[in-house]
This record gives sequence, C-alpha cells and structure tokens, in this order.
Amino acid sequence: MSERVVPEPQRRRRRPTKQGVVLSRELIVDTALRLVGQHGAQALTVRRLGTALGADPSAVYRYFHSTDDLLLAIAEELIARAQDGWQATGDWRADLREIGLRIYAGYRAHPQAALLAAHRTTGRTHEIAAVEAILGILRTAGFPDPEAVRIYHAFVDQSLGFAVLDAASLALPAAAQSADQRVWHASYARLDAGAHPHIAATGHLLAAEMGRSGYRFALDLLLDAAEARLAAAR
Repeated sequence: MSERVVPEPQRRRRRPTKQGVVLSRELIVDTALRLVGQHGAQALTVRRLGTALGADPSAVYRYFHSTDDLLLAIAEELIARAQDGWQATGDWRADLREIGLRIYAGYRAHPQAALLAAHRTTGRTHEIAAVEAILGILRTAGFPDPEAVRIYHAFVDQSLGFAVLDAASLALPAAAQSADQRVWHASYARLDAGAHPHIAATGHLLAAEMGRSGYRFALDLLLDAAEARLAAAR
C-alpha cells in the first residue's frame, strides 16, 4: 500500500460494492479478521481483501496507509472487543482478574489474528484506555508508581503471552493438536519410574493438566504475588 489514505470527512465514495455494501474502516477490519481467521496470516493482502469486499483493492488505500496500518487496526479492534462492557467494581484484584480474562479470551477467540497482532503496540484510543484503566486500578489500590508499572507490564505480558501460546496451538490443524496431546498419554505417562521418577509419579496428572490452558492459574499466582507485595509495603 502507499501513503494515499483519505481523511474521513473527504471520503465521498458511497456507492455500494459488488456485494451491495458500503466500505468503511469497520467493515474492512471485520473482513480482514474473517479472512485471517479462515485462511491464516497469508490472507492479509490487499488483493484478497478487495475480493472479499467485492471492491477494487485500491479502495482500501482510502482507509489505511499500509498493510501494517491495517494490522494495527486489527490489534486495536481486538483490544476494543476485550474492553467492551467492562465496568470497574472497586475491588482491584477482581477488576484486574476480569480484565486479564477478557484480554486472554479476546485474543484466543481469534487465534490467527492473535499471532499477527498481539505483540503490536497501537498507541490508539482503545489501547490507551486499557493502559489507563489498568494503571488506575493499581495506583488506586495503593501500589507505588514504580511497582504499579512493573505489575502492569507483567500482567499484560502474561495475558498476551498465554493468549498467543494457546492461539498458536489452536491455529494448528486438528490432527496436529491431537497428536501433541497424545504425547502426554503415550510417552510421558509411560516413562520408566527408575529413570524418570518424578515424571512417572505425576504422569497421569500431567496428561490431564496439559490438555488445558494454564492461564487462569498463572493469573491467580501473579495476583497473589501482587497482593502480598502490597500488604508488605503497608
């Protein structure tokens, strides 16, 4: 793409596309999310997007400076969806936990897009609102500013890290997902106790545990640690 994006007030094209819809930033982002979800990262091209929209690919230039600009808009949309409907309760731990679960669920719902966008920093409206909300929760709870920033960093990276890790697993073909899970039952659960006593003792637990995400437990561990640090500082 080139730097030919047209400011919102100057967009005059209101004729429907071949599919009977009028283009907008929102429609393009939604269509891009659908394409990436169905066909993977390689689907995020102007040509394929134009085909899906029923429009000339050059029409996308009126809304986005570049493919990277569109990618940042996708990241911003995922952040927006994670925040939609969230309300603070005043309980800092419960509020952070809810935000973390929303971030994780939002990216996990779009595994292919998560792989493309979770590591990006948009600096846009919804991301700024999320950063403000999380820091506000921590500072209001009484965490000193340096501690609030460090906990914010760990909290967000943990949520996104688990989301991407689990998204990568979900993005695998079903056969590969099943094969990975069978390893815990077929290999680890059957290791010789003499050579691997600790794995042998816990093999049945590993097989059950590794089939699900560790995010909720990890989130609670982080919140436990934050709560303990807050108590110690008072």
